[in-house]
Amino acid sequence: MPAAPPPPETHERWHPIRRFFANLGPGLISGAADDDPSGISTYSVTGAAFGYAPLWTALFSFPLMIAVQLMCARLGMVTGRGLGGMVRRTYSRKVLWAACAILLIANTVNIAADLAGMGACMEMVTRVPSQVWTVLFFALIVGLLFWSTYVTIARIFKWLTLVLFAYVAASLFAHPDWHAVLVSTFVPHIEMNARFFAVLVGIFGTTISPYLFFWQAAQEVEQERAMGRTTVGMRKGATDQELRDARNDVVTGMFVSQLVMYFIILTTAATLHRHGVTDIATARDAANALRPLAGDGAYLLFTLGLVGAGMLGVPVLAGSSAYAIAEAGAWRGTLRDRPHAAPRFYLVIGFSMLLALGIDFAGLDPVRSLFWSAVLNGVLAPPLIVLVVMLTSNAKVMGQHVSPPLLKWLGWLTALVMAICAVAMFVTWAMGAA
Repeated sequence: MPAAPPPPETHERWHPIRRFFANLGPGLISGAADDDPSGISTYSVTGAAFGYAPLWTALFSFPLMIAVQLMCARLGMVTGRGLGGMVRRTYSRKVLWAACAILLIANTVNIAADLAGMGACMEMVTRVPSQVWTVLFFALIVGLLFWSTYVTIARIFKWLTLVLFAYVAASLFAHPDWHAVLVSTFVPHIEMNARFFAVLVGIFGTTISPYLFFWQAAQEVEQERAMGRTTVGMRKGATDQELRDARNDVVTGMFVSQLVMYFIILTTAATLHRHGVTDIATARDAANALRPLAGDGAYLLFTLGLVGAGMLGVPVLAGSSAYAIAEAGAWRGTLRDRPHAAPRFYLVIGFSMLLALGIDFAGLDPVRSLFWSAVLNGVLAPPLIVLVVMLTSNAKVMGQHVSPPLLKWLGWLTALVMAICAVAMFVTWAMGAA
């Protein structure tokens, strides 16, 4: 599978099905990276604590995440610049660096939690201490980002998306109550307590994550660079067919993301919650508890799926920080460049990875922070979504390709829903309703 599609004029002669798969790229990778270890832990905690009841959130959040990611994709394609670059050109430096600070904080915590979660899962399987695995994963990912090529990275990322279907397979061992599953999928259920709202904020934060906004726009620009459009002037604008291809890519990626989310909640609800295991902290706890309830098959699929998801998610987290800050500072730097050609870009990657590793060895408990990093994303995402909606609704930025009304209002709804959930979480905590 090629890492970047050839020029659009070649695609026009392709069979529609071949064209569809050839154009899967940034959207598919963004959707798959959305199910990183933090997300997997969030969904596991959700299913164990509340059973099938939160399944409706997968259906509800699906159009919201499509809207936000599609706006980011369109922004990158039409302007020829990433999200950080467009914020720099359109708003004040205070807004720009506040957005970058939000992203860097959330991403670093997320990377630390993901690395630790991967190490803890490998310790379960191999009995080798988790710290050893954490360092090995750190070295492997840094080596991939620093010394591999963009073509290789993109190809690896595409194939790594397949590992997420391990969670769909794991559900086959769970024997769920399908009537309860269907009811919970289509009938929303809300509990007025802090724990439920924390879970809700975590779900939205891990499905509609700030780092994916920057990554999506930056990777659309990378795709165009791969086509030979090396200057902003060459990349500006987009044909209707290119926008349709981007829409198909984003919808496919978000569908994969929500499908995996749905089946993780379903699996943990059908096994852990049904047997009274309602208080888990991470996906590692979920995998351990699954073994006596659903067998070795579900246990291994759950564990190895988390490691594969981390190998996809951590590079995206580190890369999105580097893209955002490089665009904000007007530095040269993309994953297509080698470190000696873009030292500041790779310095951001190295700094965020080292800081995350330091958190893991500082005596904190980053494994437990997997869930809370998703909650942090949920709290920090609304202001960034507002920026995305405003940029893509601005004719000076997007020309004739401003967001259509449905996309724009779905974006506003997303920011509003996530903000309300975050406020409700803090209010119920303050009232002691947990």
